Amino acid sequence: MAARIDHLVTSGTFSLDGGTWEVDNNVWIVGDDAEALVIDAAHDAGAIAEALGGRRLVAIVSTHGHDDHIDAAPELAARTGAPVLLHPDDLMLWERRHPGTTPDGELADGQVITVAGTDLTVLHTPGHSPGAVCLHAPALETVFSGDTLFQGGPGATGRSFSDFPTIIESIRGRLLTLPAGTVVRTGHGDPTTIGAEAPHLEEWVARGH
Repeated sequence: MAARIDHLVTSGTFSLDGGTWEVDNNVWIVGDDAEALVIDAAHDAGAIAEALGGRRLVAIVSTHGHDDHIDAAPELAARTGAPVLLHPDDLMLWERRHPGTTPDGELADGQVITVAGTDLTVLHTPGHSPGAVCLHAPALETVFSGDTLFQGGPGATGRSFSDFPTIIESIRGRLLTLPAGTVVRTGHGDPTTIGAEAPHLEEWVARGH
C-alpha cells in the first residue's frame, strides 16, 4: 500500500535582502501509520509534531534554504531525532537563519528517499535558489515542487541567489518532462498539475517571471 500525503499550512515570515514578509507555507507529510517524512518544516514545530502523531520521522527534507522553509527544522529534529536534509548549494542560506549549525545530511540529484515503502527521488532544480530541489513520487503521482513551480508560473527570482533563466531550464528539463497527470504540490498556495502548467512555459519566458 502506497504512503498517504498529509498537509498542513503554517504561518510566519520570510526574510531576505533586508525585507520581511508574512507568508503561509505548505508542510507536506508523506507516510503511513508507522513512519513519515516531512517536506519543509516551516514556522511551527509543535503543529508539525502534532500532525505526525507519534509516527517515526524518517527525515526532514528542505526543498531549499529560504528561512520560511527551514525555520522550524532544528526544533523538529530535536523533538524527533530525525535528520534535516538540505542540498549543499543552499548552505549559505541555512547559515543566515541558523548560524553556527549545519543540516544533518545533504541532498543530491537522483538520491532516493524511501518512506512507508514509497520512493521519492530528489530532482535538483536550481533557480529560485542554487540548491532548490523537488521530490518526485511516481507511486503517488505527485511532485513536491517547493518554490520552483507554482500554479501559474515559476517561483520568484528577484532576490539574492536566484536566477530566472536557471529556473526556466529546471522547470523545462526536470518538471515538465514528468507525466501530465502528475500533481504538483507546492511550497505555498494551491496544487496544480504538470499538464495544466506545461502549455504556459513560453508565456512565462516572455513575461520574464
